[in-house]
Amino acid sequence: MDTTGIPHRPGRLPVIGDLIGADVRTPLQDTVRIGKTLGPIFTRKFLGLELVFVSGVDLVAELNDETRFGKYVGLGLKHLRALGGDGLFTAHTNEPNWRLAHDILQPAFHAEAMRGYHPIMLDVARELVASWDAATGPVDVSADMTRLTLETIGRAGFGYRFGSFERTEPHPFVAAMIRALRFAQLSNVPLPLVRRMVASSKRQNRADLALMTGLVDEVIETRRRSGEDSRDLLGLMLSEGHPETGEKLDPVNIRNQAITFVVAGHETTSGALSFALYYLTRHPELLARAQAEVDAVWGDREPEFAEVAKLRYVRRVLDEAMRLWPTAPGYEREARADVLLGGRYRMREGDWVIVPLPLLHRDPAAWGPDAESFDPDRFEPAAVRKRPAHAYKPFGTGERACIGRQFALHEAVLALGMVLQRYELEPDPDYRLEIVESLTLKPSGFTLRPRVRTDSTLGRV
Repeated sequence: MDTTGIPHRPGRLPVIGDLIGADVRTPLQDTVRIGKTLGPIFTRKFLGLELVFVSGVDLVAELNDETRFGKYVGLGLKHLRALGGDGLFTAHTNEPNWRLAHDILQPAFHAEAMRGYHPIMLDVARELVASWDAATGPVDVSADMTRLTLETIGRAGFGYRFGSFERTEPHPFVAAMIRALRFAQLSNVPLPLVRRMVASSKRQNRADLALMTGLVDEVIETRRRSGEDSRDLLGLMLSEGHPETGEKLDPVNIRNQAITFVVAGHETTSGALSFALYYLTRHPELLARAQAEVDAVWGDREPEFAEVAKLRYVRRVLDEAMRLWPTAPGYEREARADVLLGGRYRMREGDWVIVPLPLLHRDPAAWGPDAESFDPDRFEPAAVRKRPAHAYKPFGTGERACIGRQFALHEAVLALGMVLQRYELEPDPDYRLEIVESLTLKPSGFTLRPRVRTDSTLGRV
């Protein structure tokens, strides 16, 4: 792409570019900080690699035009293909298995399928509550949300129990996954010594990939041997063909899709829940409002399937948390042909740019001068209708948007609602938000003391 005239940070040096002052541990947060001063399009250069970032809502609306641009699988995603192969998240759109898997798996997220997942989600949320009931001190929110979401996708999607709440340490799959995501994120760092200091070694990465693929292969083989006829994700992949051609997924692609759903299906949702709890506990008046809604809609009962969607304010809390810190923090768009972006910036066919979502989601043109503040009422229906359609994209865009969005939202609203229904949440007053980056974002070191609500806080025992 012709970057002439595109702003960059002052002080760029020959050869090394913008390397001075960059932190390889927090590249996204660095980009957000720099982008706030540079405007809707800017570049960052590291040695021979120059990256173009686009965050203005008008330019992003152009990039989201599927007739002119498509998903680009590069940077961290390219390196993550060692794990996910041609799974839905890491596949190139022109790879045959992307469309095949997408069409086969769509029924897994229709309303009737979601109704079937609800009891499983409820069971896992009960385990989280039991764990917090038994806690004698602060709980690690991100760790426990990861336990919750990993267990949910394992059971609902694949009939597999990770035993997450029976362990004092994360499941080995989680430890391997965290290292693998970090390794993929930092594979583009142009300084090998720095990369080795921050990420795991290539040898460790190979071991992590082997552990993850080995577990998934075991889950698939167990299901094959059992002969179980299930309509969950794994059942559809093993038994169903394409609705028009009858073509089925090959065994390698089934593995790739399973790994994709286990990783993507829990890592992002756990981050969204963690950020939502962080912001609620920093705004007691909003926490009280969310709890009042849960009390009014659910009372002291566990919710039926249809009652989860009735927590409209709780849903807005999650939307606002994902606005400020979308746990899948960006996507890349590639020009399908030569194009002039914004009538000014020349892109040739195959040129690509990055959309950093925390910047798009803070664009004052769409969100106003208080875009940094946490305000769930931004997602009241009237406010949503007034905003540009492309101002909010936490699940990606176009045909490559997240296929499991409804699964994630139902799970997140259910879990957050049950936590609010059960507990008063006491934060550490000295904690300041620290975000750990891999290919996703999560709060680091964020703890809460959950105290079971009583008649003095609840109006009922």
